[in-house]
Amino acid sequence: MGIPEKIKKIEDDIHRTQVNKKTEHHIGLLKAKLAKLKREQEEQASRGGGSSIGYDVKKTGDATVVLVGLPSVGKSTLLNRLTNAKSKVAAYQFTTLTVVPGVMDYRGARIQVLDLPGIIEGASSGRGLGKRVLSVARNADLILFVVDVFQPEAVNVLRRELRNIGIRADESPPNVVIEQTSSGGITVSVQVKLTKISEELVKEILRVYDMNSARVIIREDITDEQLVDVLLGNRVYIPSLTVMNKVDLVNAGFINEITSKIKYKFVPVSAETNINMGALKEEIYQRLNFIRVYMKPRGLEADMKEPLIVKNGSNVLDVCNKLHRRMKEDLKYAQIWGRSVKFGGQKVGITHRLMDEDILTLVTK
Repeated sequence: MGIPEKIKKIEDDIHRTQVNKKTEHHIGLLKAKLAKLKREQEEQASRGGGSSIGYDVKKTGDATVVLVGLPSVGKSTLLNRLTNAKSKVAAYQFTTLTVVPGVMDYRGARIQVLDLPGIIEGASSGRGLGKRVLSVARNADLILFVVDVFQPEAVNVLRRELRNIGIRADESPPNVVIEQTSSGGITVSVQVKLTKISEELVKEILRVYDMNSARVIIREDITDEQLVDVLLGNRVYIPSLTVMNKVDLVNAGFINEITSKIKYKFVPVSAETNINMGALKEEIYQRLNFIRVYMKPRGLEADMKEPLIVKNGSNVLDVCNKLHRRMKEDLKYAQIWGRSVKFGGQKVGITHRLMDEDILTLVTK
């Protein structure tokens, strides 16, 4: 029996099994086996030069945002409004057949925006070059789900397709540590109360992945799927923002009715008529969690007009790497004026974390 047949057999078994307290252990084990088989299938396809190869898009700027949506939701028009791109726009499906890049300049940040071809249901299984298209999103800093005002439920399809290729939108990596050992069996240290998975199921899932000796530390209540995510090690965790386009075609009452029915927040816009685009740019900027660092050459005034844009949580080393790959080797020390230090001009090392609007001087050897 080949891998596709094994996958089909397990999927049928899962669908036949009624979900309840008695069967959750059995279903959890089946899902772990299914995920392993799908990974093996992907590896085979990759070795054969198959569909796992994605579009080659070079990342530029301070961050990358991808537009993900069904065909004909207005992504190309949205890209043209946000950036200097000239993406082809037409009133029929599948206008965009390649990834179209643009750059959004906003508050000193240069944000790369990528317009992906329209996603169809089943894209993660290869329909419509879906895997190649979706693979671009794995390297994004923010996913922009673009939905039509008349199809707000489409966001569920988009999230599911991304999830199927290992993209966990708006999730954090599970707080679990798995360390394989040479002997001693599997020991599980649980630091919280587990309600979604049992210690015995943890051990059985590890054995599915050929781990017979390991130390497992669980610091949060996880599901069997989250444990599998940790074992696979190829999941990416990316924030998202949902944009509801074409609001110029409806009235305020229609928008209020949608808002009361759906469970997610969204930014209402009309790319065609330029409604609410300023608010969308600001929301993108906020979601990317940037901070501004003003560079001050030694003995000169700081450049307060063009800040260096870095991610919140960045340290002096991150700035060095962004300026030049050899800068860290030549750095003697750094000086900072701002909220991250106790006094102006304080000397700090490369691990010092920066804060928004810090002024930074890099002193080289």
